[in-house]
Amino acid sequence: MEISDLKIFQTVAHEGSITKAAQVLNYVQSNVTTRIQDLENQLKVPLFRRSNRGMTLTAAGENLLKYADKILSLIDEAIKSTQFSEHPVGPLRLGSIETTAATHLTPLLTEYHSRYPDVHLSLVTGETHSLLQKVLKYELDGAFVYGPIYEPEIEHVAAIEDELVLISEPGKNDMHDLLIKPMLFFDVGCTHRKKAEHFLRENGLTSIQIMEFGTLEVILNGVSAGLGVSLLPQSSIVNSEEAGIIASHRLPEEYRDLQVWFVYKRESIYSSALLKFVQSIESFKFFAKKKNDILRIDNFKFSH
Repeated sequence: MEISDLKIFQTVAHEGSITKAAQVLNYVQSNVTTRIQDLENQLKVPLFRRSNRGMTLTAAGENLLKYADKILSLIDEAIKSTQFSEHPVGPLRLGSIETTAATHLTPLLTEYHSRYPDVHLSLVTGETHSLLQKVLKYELDGAFVYGPIYEPEIEHVAAIEDELVLISEPGKNDMHDLLIKPMLFFDVGCTHRKKAEHFLRENGLTSIQIMEFGTLEVILNGVSAGLGVSLLPQSSIVNSEEAGIIASHRLPEEYRDLQVWFVYKRESIYSSALLKFVQSIESFKFFAKKKNDILRIDNFKFSH
């Protein structure tokens, strides 16, 4: 069994599609199909169920995926153990929630790239749960998500302390009138929904009408036009509020606290690129902290 076969199998399993896997791997689609068929013939068992909706794992495929994830992780760790350097090179795959990417990350990434130009940075956005799963599956090296996260396989660095606020179109101040409007959120996994539901129940409202949008800009435009209201980090709406596009309203104290963590998979060895990035988060003063305590990182080990 070739390591490359396991990588192809793992990618198809994670993507759920030969077509998507071929795009991720930059392979010809027929090559991916042939390699999966060869692997199934070699093992004498079907690994996938094929349908018009895509590829789903059989029981045998689920068992193999557990081993494939472990084997490919060990290979990645072995490579990292030979690559520690004060001048890191190679890929660094990052993820972030939309509001943090739009508001905070450009200065940090710019500074990091200027120091370590041989690291190939990439950034995808998503909601907290999906980003966390990508980190656990080694699809991302780390991600900025809403904390706290209680997951035994995850380490973290507290990155940003912010305040959650209710936003509306300008000139609207009656809280009851605002709360009966639709709530504009990013997607199904939006972390703020539970807080919104609790807040509405506390104010005597038992239902919530949700509209889903893909970007911060579209949500702000929808709120500005009176389409609905939203719950967003205060730092992400400062410019819009100063421009008079939207208005913000403070929530009760128990709903205000908002933490963004940088999370990464717990390992015995970390790549130079990831180590330097976490150190950059610690030293870079882009985040708005409410306290002046200094974050410390003491859980990294690396090979010389």
